[in-house]
Amino acid sequence: MTNLLWLQAGSCGGCTMSVLDHGARGWVRELQNFGINLLWHPSLSEESGEEAIAILDDVAAGRTPLDFLCIEGSILRGPNGTGLYNRLAGTGRTMLSWVRELAPLADHCIAVGTCAAYGGVHAAQPDPAEASGLQYEGSILGGVLGPDFRARSGLPVINVAGCAPHPGWIMETLAALQMGDFDESDLDRLGRPKFFAKTLAHHGCERNEYYEFKASAEKLSDLGCLMEHLGCKATQAVGDCNQRSWNGGGSCTHGGFSCVACTSPAFEQTEDFLKTPKVGGIPVGLPLDMPKAWFVALAALSKSATPDRVRQNATSDRVVRDPRRGGHDE
Repeated sequence: MTNLLWLQAGSCGGCTMSVLDHGARGWVRELQNFGINLLWHPSLSEESGEEAIAILDDVAAGRTPLDFLCIEGSILRGPNGTGLYNRLAGTGRTMLSWVRELAPLADHCIAVGTCAAYGGVHAAQPDPAEASGLQYEGSILGGVLGPDFRARSGLPVINVAGCAPHPGWIMETLAALQMGDFDESDLDRLGRPKFFAKTLAHHGCERNEYYEFKASAEKLSDLGCLMEHLGCKATQAVGDCNQRSWNGGGSCTHGGFSCVACTSPAFEQTEDFLKTPKVGGIPVGLPLDMPKAWFVALAALSKSATPDRVRQNATSDRVVRDPRRGGHDE
């Protein structure tokens, strides 16, 4: 069995909440199926107080091998770089200190969630806690471990980004590493595993017919595309969110809410998550999977060719023109 140690830094606990949903028998059983022992998790393990501290001390001293170090949450460096805003209870030490000591001892170091990867919500301006990711500060390589950090395997920090990340992203990353089927070429330029970062959240969205015709929703309860007016960034955000189910089904856009690009650095700096910024009536953030000039030209053509059925349904909270009945009214 290999050992996994999970620490929670500046975190809401959402990444843990997410991963607990993985597997029909639960995440811990899934780990065991792959030969991974959950050495300690602050929210899930029975050990606390002196017992928990003893586990950490054994790892730090090299008496217990550390195969996976999973960090959830931003590393809080404040005030003034001391890290004193976030101490690990009972140890008399900051989380910043523990992470810097344990990370080089791990075969693999995994940032679970966008906070641990890039700083996340806690790094939003004015950032009084001086929050940072493990190896990135926003999109800038460095973070608390530095740009040249490598775990014992030779890999940099693996950024399983998301707020929260899909439970499958977390478990499948661990499984691939455990089986030796993962190397640096499997990471994108921001350290995210390509198996979920090679597609956009837009791909597979059930609102794609409305997107293709640029038939836009005007309020959150509408069926239309959320990109033009309501701040949706699914065409700019990596993730297979609309190609695999969450909690048995659904995604942000399936639930009627705009994608906020939570797998991206600095997503938290968005001024208004439900309003699309525009210049001259054109959204500032355009799709990543086509040239911007093409999009602008195609958008005009698409709008001119939008069927009445699509246009009317886009601004309704239910289908009022049914294609199976020739598009006639209800």
